Amino acid sequence: MAANNFATRVLSALILAPVALGLTWAGGLPFRMLAVVTSGAILYEWLGMFGRDQSVFWKGCVVATLVLTCVALLFGLTGAAALAMIVGFYIVLAVIASVTGRRGGALSHALAFGFLYSALPALAMIAIRGSEAGGLAAILFLFAVVWGTDIFAYFTGKAIGGPKLAPAISPGKTWSGAIGGALLASLCGFIVVSIHAGGLVWTVLPIALLLSIASQLGDLFESGAKRRAGVKDSGHLIPGHGGVLDRVDGLVVAAVCLYAIGLSLGGFDVFGKTVLLQR
Repeated sequence: MAANNFATRVLSALILAPVALGLTWAGGLPFRMLAVVTSGAILYEWLGMFGRDQSVFWKGCVVATLVLTCVALLFGLTGAAALAMIVGFYIVLAVIASVTGRRGGALSHALAFGFLYSALPALAMIAIRGSEAGGLAAILFLFAVVWGTDIFAYFTGKAIGGPKLAPAISPGKTWSGAIGGALLASLCGFIVVSIHAGGLVWTVLPIALLLSIASQLGDLFESGAKRRAGVKDSGHLIPGHGGVLDRVDGLVVAAVCLYAIGLSLGGFDVFGKTVLLQR
């Protein structure tokens, strides 16, 4: 049974990874569509976990808000205006949840947070890929770190074992896996950027390490959310893997983290030139 599940996971990855990389390489509208479809899948699964006892009207409000956001992102709204729109929508939803969500309690706020949790990484990925200076390098760097973290943390943890990282949240994760995954994933990110830049770009190593840590925190957050919701998987959209959120939980947090780093340095064109391309 375990062997069959592993084979299904590998087959799903072999199908989905080339599609995701192809749309990433294309950039523009195809990549924006990938980002918003992923965002919609995240909210769909989040509603499945926390929206079971919520009213259809309240769930419809959250969905409609994400749809408006995704349409704006598809038509090219990025930068400060898009960020302000998402934060503004979240504040409105949070206020509505506080005023009208007495019967739903914390779950009403969980749905409002679900909008932010699904919308913000879509903006982050679109902004990262859309950069004229090093956008492709930046998004491939992000993917290399996040995917490398997942792969190397799993195999390092299996090989070395040792103390558990967070047994109350995710009993299978170990400190050896977390450290090994972070170090080897950082090397993956360094290699991707150095190949793209045509030389060694040492400045990305601390950024890659930070993103790997963010990815693992995102994984732990999603594990905690599933425990709170009382489910094993976020959904069943990907054979052998569970839900979409089960596969992108680390990417959600790491993408937002890289987005924040880019903004702090003056935007992604500046980030691409000064960090990724060393110009």
